[in-house]
Order: sequence, then structure tokens, then C-alpha cells
Amino acid sequence: MTALKIAMPKRAIVLAAGLGTRMRPYSDQVPKPLVKVSGKALIDYALDRLDDVGVEQAVVNVHYMADALEGHISKRKRPRVILSDERKELMGTGGGVVKALGHLGDAPFFYMNSDTLWIEGVKPNLLRLAEAFDPAEMDALLLLAPTTSSIGYDARGDFSMSTDGRLRRRPEREVVPFAYASAAILSPALFKDTPKGVFPLTVLFDRAAEQGRLHGLRIDGIWMHVGTPEAVAEAEAAMIASAA
Repeated sequence: MTALKIAMPKRAIVLAAGLGTRMRPYSDQVPKPLVKVSGKALIDYALDRLDDVGVEQAVVNVHYMADALEGHISKRKRPRVILSDERKELMGTGGGVVKALGHLGDAPFFYMNSDTLWIEGVKPNLLRLAEAFDPAEMDALLLLAPTTSSIGYDARGDFSMSTDGRLRRRPEREVVPFAYASAAILSPALFKDTPKGVFPLTVLFDRAAEQGRLHGLRIDGIWMHVGTPEAVAEAEAAMIASAA
């Protein structure tokens, strides 16, 4: 791929509306994005990462315990946060982004789940995504983590990746080497002719993959899948070990 001028996204969406059922009993008291890891709410790790690379505006969708999440976010200064209210109906990962598109502009934007967490390598991974994203070739560039070295992850992986970075989704009974680390740069082109109402983002990823426009970037660092109370403890231990 030829060298590209870096177009750093200034807008982002952070999905924070999920029910967090696997995080019980923590999520009986607070929404999953407010569960703390090493004393810091999960959603603040995501928003701080975005702030670190110069994102100016982030949309956060809310549903479960929305008032608590809204109150927490209102205390932040940067990035500027706009709420996408899904109190009446949870829209799914794809429908949630479509609902917020009016706030995301015409340029590619960052996408993150509120519970994605990683220990950085040499260079910030969001910066690496921006450096690698080529809108002429890609509708989506996903951050990927090796399944064998990720913390708190015990599934069969999500994607295999070719030498040019194109992705293929895992067939049902196979095992593939990479898990989707729930961070990406998405082009507005990905959302052309989307389904109506509630739907998962994977529908659009699969369509982009069929067109050769779904690409991946291997994470530099360690990804932590914080989906259960046990995974919180594992993530905290990893963070302590990395700081030693």
C-alpha cells in the first residue's frame, strides 16, 4: 500500500447501551460501562483513548441504567459527548450507529465498544488505525487481537486475515486466529442501504468482506476482554504486571 496522508478522525461513537448480563452481579448495581477496572470506569478508558488522539466529539448511546451513565458522562470535559438515547428501544450495534449517523459527519469515524480495553504497545492503537485506514480500499478497518495472547477471551476467534489485511469471518465450526477487539474506523460508505430498525453491525461487516473492503490491523499490545467479573480481576492483574 502506498503512503497516505493521515486523516485523523475527529468524531467517534462509543456503544454503551448493552444490558451487560454476563457482568452480574456488578451490572445489577451499575451499567456495565461504569464497572471499574483498577479504579477507573470502563467507558472512561475508551473516551480517554479517543481524547488522546485528538477526537473532539463522541456519541455515546444509552439504554440500560441510562440516567447513571448520563450523569457520569456529563462530568467529562473532553471529548465533547453527545448522547444517543435508546431508552425506548435498544437498536443493536448496527442500528445504534445508524441512529447516530447525523452526529458523525461525512468523514470516517472511530467506533468503540465501551468495554474494550487494552494495554498499549509502542504507538497508540487508534493512531495506528488512522495511519492504516485507506478509504479508497476500505469501508471498515477493525482492530484485531490474537486469540492466544488476549486476556479474558476463550472463544474460537472472529476472523482470519490475508497478507494484504483483508478479513474473512470464521466459518461456524472452524477456529481462526484473531478476535475483533471492538475498536475500528468505519466509513460512512459502510452504512449505504442499511437494514431498517434493529440489526447487528456484523451484517455490514459481512457485506464489506464480500466486496473485499473489510480490513484488519493487528493490535500492538495486549487486548483484554472484560465481559465477566472474573475478567475484571484478570485485567487488573495484567495492568499491574505491565506497569512493573
